[in-house]
Amino acid sequence: MAHAKLSPSSAHRWLNCPASVRACEGIPNTGSAAALEGSIAHELADVVLKGERRSAADYVGSKLEVYPDHKITNEMADYVQEYVEYVRNLGGDQFYEVSVDYSHFVPDGFGTSDAVVLVGQTLYVIDLKYGKGVQVFAEENEQAQLYALGALNDFDYLDIQNVVCVIVQPRLDHIDEWQTTPEALYKFGEYASQKAEEAIDGTTKRVAGEKQCKFCPAKPTCFALKKLTEDTILTIFEDMDVKPLETLGDDQLRRAIENKKLIISWLDAVESLVTERLNNGEQFEGFKLVAGRSLRQWFKESATEIFLVGELGDQAYNKKILSPAQAEKALGKSKKALLDKYIVKPNGKPTLAPESDKRPSITISTDDFEEIK
Repeated sequence: MAHAKLSPSSAHRWLNCPASVRACEGIPNTGSAAALEGSIAHELADVVLKGERRSAADYVGSKLEVYPDHKITNEMADYVQEYVEYVRNLGGDQFYEVSVDYSHFVPDGFGTSDAVVLVGQTLYVIDLKYGKGVQVFAEENEQAQLYALGALNDFDYLDIQNVVCVIVQPRLDHIDEWQTTPEALYKFGEYASQKAEEAIDGTTKRVAGEKQCKFCPAKPTCFALKKLTEDTILTIFEDMDVKPLETLGDDQLRRAIENKKLIISWLDAVESLVTERLNNGEQFEGFKLVAGRSLRQWFKESATEIFLVGELGDQAYNKKILSPAQAEKALGKSKKALLDKYIVKPNGKPTLAPESDKRPSITISTDDFEEIK
C-alpha cells in the first residue's frame, strides 16, 4: 500500500517538526510485530463490515487472504467486534476503508480512513487503534483531522454541519469522540498547509519534542534532540558549585520532569542504533557486542516432565489461579460478565502526569493517613 510523504499517520511528527520529513528519507521502515497485528485487525474489521460474514468470531481459526500466515484468534475477534458494533450502531450511510484526498491543503496528501459514516448533516470519521501501549484521544487529533478534511472534500456537495472524529481503541476499552465543524477543520487545514510547505522547502530547522520525537526513525542522530537534552541538563544543574542539590528550584525540577521521557527515549534510540550497526558487522569504537545473561531451560520439556512426575508426583507442577484478564480471555466475551462479582479494582498508585493529561486529578491530604503514635 502506498503512503503519502505527508501522511495522516505521521502528521503528529511533520506538523510539529516539518524538517523531520527530509531527515527520515532513506531510513527503512522495519515494521514490528505490533504493527503487523494492527494491520491484520484492520483487515478483519474491513471484511466483517463489508458483510462477508456478520461477526469477527466467524473468522476465528481461519486466515485472511492478504495475511495467509496468521490465524485469527478469539482475542482479536472479540476486540475487532467491539469496533464493528460501534460503527454499525451509528446507522446512516457507511463507507469502509475510504481513500481520502486532502491535497487541496497538503501537496500529494492522501490516506485511508477506516470508516466514514454520514448521519444526516453529521459526518463521522472513525479510526480503529488496535494498539494498547499508548492511549489515543480524538480531540484535535492530527491524523483524524486530516482524514476529516479528505472526507469533507468527498462530500462537499452536501450541507455538512458537524464532524465527529472518533478513536476506537478496544484493547483499552476506550472510545473517544470529538465534535467539531467544517470551518474549524478548514482552519486546521490552513495550518497544515503552512507546515507542509516548510517540510517540502527543507530549510526549516528540526524541532525536538515528545510528541514528534516518540516514534521518529531519525531520533538517534537528531542534533535538535541532543541539544534539548544538553540544555535541559545544563539548566537543571547550573550553579551547582554554589548551591546544594536540595535547593533546585521548581522551574528546574519541572523542566527535568517534562523532558525525562524524551531524554530517555533518545538515549534508548542511540543505543539501539549502535547495537544494530554492530549486529550488522560494523565497528564502533569503544563498544562491542557480548553475550547477555542466559537462563537455564529444559532441553526436552516433554521428557523432563515424565521424569519429574515420576520423581515428584504432583509436586512437579506449580498451580496458580488465572488473573482476571486471563480468565476473561479463557471464558470469551459472552461469559466474561460472569466474573464481575469476583473482581475488585483498587485505586491505582498516584502517578505524576502533566496538566494536559486527560485523566482527572486526585487530591491527597493528611486526613488520608492514620496518625502513628
